[in-house]
Formats: sequence, C-alpha cells, structure tokens
Amino acid sequence: MKTFLICGAAMFAAATGFAQDQKKAPPPLMMMMPDLKDGTELPVKFSCSNAPAGTSPHIQWMNVPPNAQTLAILLHDPEPHPRGSIYDITHWFIYNIPASVMDLPEGVKNGDLPNGAKQLKNIRMMEGYFGPCAPPGPNHHYTFQLFALDSKLDLGPDATRADAEKAMDGHILGSAEVVQLFHRTQ
Repeated sequence: MKTFLICGAAMFAAATGFAQDQKKAPPPLMMMMPDLKDGTELPVKFSCSNAPAGTSPHIQWMNVPPNAQTLAILLHDPEPHPRGSIYDITHWFIYNIPASVMDLPEGVKNGDLPNGAKQLKNIRMMEGYFGPCAPPGPNHHYTFQLFALDSKLDLGPDATRADAEKAMDGHILGSAEVVQLFHRTQ
C-alpha cells in the first residue's frame, strides 16, 4: 500500500509540474552604474569636489516588478559627521520616476524632470543632487538605494526625506543598492 501512495504522489506531482516548478520567484530588482563598481572609491567627478555640487552618475536598473508604478532613488551618507550630531545625511532623493523608465542619464538637472520625476531638497537645501562630500580622513560609505513602489508619492514642495520614507512605507515592492566610498583629499 505504501508503494502505491508514493508512486501515486510522484505521478501527480510530475503530471501537474508541481515537482519541477513551484512558482519561481521573480528575479530581484537590480541597479547598475556603468561608471561605478559597488564598494569602490567614487570618482571625484561625482563628488562635491567637482564644483558646484558634483555630477550625478548614470544609473540603470532592471527586473522592475510588473506591478510597480514608480521608482525612487536615495543617495545618503549614513555615517556621522565629525563636527556635530548630523547623522545619515541626504545627498539626493529623486522620486516618481515612471516604472517604464530604465535609467537616469549622467548629470540629472536640479528640480522637476520632464518624465514627471521630482527631487527633494538635499542637505544643502537644494532640490537635486549634491555629491558625496566627506572631509579628509577615513572614507564614508555613500549608499545609492533604488526602490520600486506600487504607487506615486504625493509630496508637497517642502517635503523632507522623512515625509517621503513615511509615504513609501507599505508600498515598496523591491529595492537594490550600490555603495561607494569617498573622502575629500583636502
């Protein structure tokens, strides 16, 4: 009797495909930066040492979840500033990038973008990119994070990163990150 049940279960699994394909998970959201490698030193071109605020790097992504509506990118320095109690500095937050867009070119301009994306104010109170700017000394770890969201973010003109993160809560379908190291030499 046991042999019959085991054979019957094996035949059912094979006939339904259950044994071979148990709903494969979709591939994870991925972020690539052609000019940067994860965990390496950030070129000066993308830092605050390239006046006035640095140039944003070319960012590409793939495997956006099918039910994503928008994307957001956050660049921040999670390490403490040596002269004060500032932690986790926001260098760039761009949101409401349409999910159909597959990259941002190098040198994104400040302010709202033609594709409907918007930018929050950074640590310098400017809308847009402000490149990594750690003082001389040990490298800081600058984290570029990409988020796939199931909705648009409805944020006012004076919204903060905290406001954006609160609005994203419960709407993140996937995320990816790339870390860069940087400190100024003088």
